[in-house]
Order: sequence, then C-alpha cells, then structure tokens
Amino acid sequence: MAILFHCEHCGKKIEAADSSAGKWGKCPACHNKLYVPGLDSDEELKLAPVDETEEERKKELMAETFKLTQDILQEKEVPNGPAAYSRTAPKIGEKELTKNIILYLRQMANADLDEAQRTADAIVPYGPQAIAILDKIALSEMPEPELTDIPPHVLSGLIRNLRTRIS
Repeated sequence: MAILFHCEHCGKKIEAADSSAGKWGKCPACHNKLYVPGLDSDEELKLAPVDETEEERKKELMAETFKLTQDILQEKEVPNGPAAYSRTAPKIGEKELTKNIILYLRQMANADLDEAQRTADAIVPYGPQAIAILDKIALSEMPEPELTDIPPHVLSGLIRNLRTRIS
C-alpha cells in the first residue's frame, strides 16, 4: 500500500512507498525537501501560532518595497549618472541635426549598425529638437531624397525607434 499526500510547497499529489514513511525526500515536481508522513496519517502536526504583528510588519515592508520600486521606475533623471549625460550638448543648427538624423536613418536601412549607433549617440542630446525634426520627416508626404528608396513602413519604424531612444 502506498502513502498518498500533497507537497506542502506546490500542492502536487505525491505517492510514496511505505518504506519511506517518516523520512525526508524531495517533491518530484518542485524539488523542495519534504517530510513523508507515517502510515498512520492520523498524527497531527503541531503548528506554532501565527504572530499577527510579524505578519502585519511583513505586509508593511512589502508595501514600502513596492512604493520604492515604483518611485525608482518613474525617475526621469539618473542621479550621479555618467558625466556625458550631465553635460549640456553644444548648440547645433537644425540643418546639421536634420543631416545627422537622415544619416542615421540611412545607416540603419543599410544595416550599418555600429555607425548608426555612433550617429544616434550624437543625436540623443538634442532631444526635443530632434523629435520635432523626426515628426516633420514622418509627416511629410515626400521623404527626403536620401531616403526615397527605403519602404515607407520601414522608414516609419526606424523613425519610431529613434524617437523612442530619444525619449
């Protein structure tokens, strides 16, 4: 006759041999260590009383952890971040920035990813100005002459990706 019981960790129903009664084993499902009850399963386990203050403290700590996590995720600026991000970018004209954006889009379309990465790094510091130019390119009916051979849906995706990176 086999011993039938449930794993206290995952709840899986376990069937153990009679010879394993009163011994420790591993759950086949979750691999946690568990005690195989004896053949006379009438033996009752004595449990310690639940400490309500401890349970309440755990809930408070979990709520505090959640709040701190949310605060960190919503931070816009990186305190003590790299010096490159803390410096303001030198002024650049709209024409020069447009040229860099077109260059980036062309590099991405040509799968020249290393060069595109460097060009994007030069564009990112000009956030709002670059986004305005990207919007103008995206909304124009005729794309820039350098970008006419890129399919419109691909160009739209490249613009969206750069816009996301800048934001």
